[in-house]
Amino acid sequence: MPIDTDLAGAVDDVLTRAAAEDHFSGVLRLVRGDELVHEGAYGVASRRWAVPVHVGMRFDIASVTKLFTSVAVLQQVDAGTLDLDASIAEWVDLAGTGISTEITLRHLLTHTSGIADDADEEAGESYEALFVDRPNYAVTRTEDFLPQCTAKPALFAPGTGCRYNNCGYVLAGLVLEKATGTSYRDYVRSEVLARAGMTTSGFFDMRHPVPDVAEGWEPVRADEQVVGWRQNIYSYPPIGSPDGGAHATAADLVRFLDAVRGGELLSAERTELFLTPQVAHNEEDGYTVTYGFGLVFEVFPDRRLRDLYKEGINIGASAIVEHYPTQDVTLALVANSENGIWGPLKQIDKLVYG
Repeated sequence: MPIDTDLAGAVDDVLTRAAAEDHFSGVLRLVRGDELVHEGAYGVASRRWAVPVHVGMRFDIASVTKLFTSVAVLQQVDAGTLDLDASIAEWVDLAGTGISTEITLRHLLTHTSGIADDADEEAGESYEALFVDRPNYAVTRTEDFLPQCTAKPALFAPGTGCRYNNCGYVLAGLVLEKATGTSYRDYVRSEVLARAGMTTSGFFDMRHPVPDVAEGWEPVRADEQVVGWRQNIYSYPPIGSPDGGAHATAADLVRFLDAVRGGELLSAERTELFLTPQVAHNEEDGYTVTYGFGLVFEVFPDRRLRDLYKEGINIGASAIVEHYPTQDVTLALVANSENGIWGPLKQIDKLVYG
């Protein structure tokens, strides 16, 4: 039984209404301490076949994947194979790329490298526009991203600014591959997902039929009215990479954050580092948004944490895993549309804070 029936009922009402209005299809898992408050599935996983969502369904989690990349790199720092503050040029040939040899893994993982992104999300650039002239199915290995990541001049010198960056995580994943002699996806499957007990999550190719994997869909609008839906199969590479695109259940995302916070994946030193805010990014109403090693922290002026989280968004996908320290609440919310989680999340956030 839920330990907070009022919260469970209120959250369920929010998501039921959103699904009824065709604004949300996905899964929520909400936990306080070790107790499940609410888990629910809403909407459809395939608009072509009207397949209903169930709680064990895997969703594209977009940039939440960056957490797996960060943990994987920090594991190799624990092992003594990698150094957060050494030049990545020790592992990646940067000749002819315009990428500074002063860039380190710390810069890449905290969004302070200064390299230009393939699609600058903060500037409103479209990621799917990258594949108008280049087929997305040509980008399946980590190294395949390099032409996209080296085409623009740097935005600032390493360590002198902070700007959200996907290519930084691609480069970090490439360093991981060089250091371990293992493909990014194979390493993450065995050393991150399996060790965290995420038994059903992984990297699933959109070109292959895989059971219980939700399809991504986006509304087609005319005169601000939804007149149909389109699938996201041409919007980004068909299989996940170090910067995004892994698939996970909501339960596995909660399990992952619990495993990291519990010290199951990293040493005590690296666990503390992963859970500590690193670089202020911008000011919000009453708190500072600060980047860590993948995680995002909302920090009050007295340095108390409002929450810590990682969100992801792409065409046909939106996801978040979030922890509220004061309430000891963790939630994961996943959806198969770009705007799916955001409206419900604002309401759930208010409910959790009471």
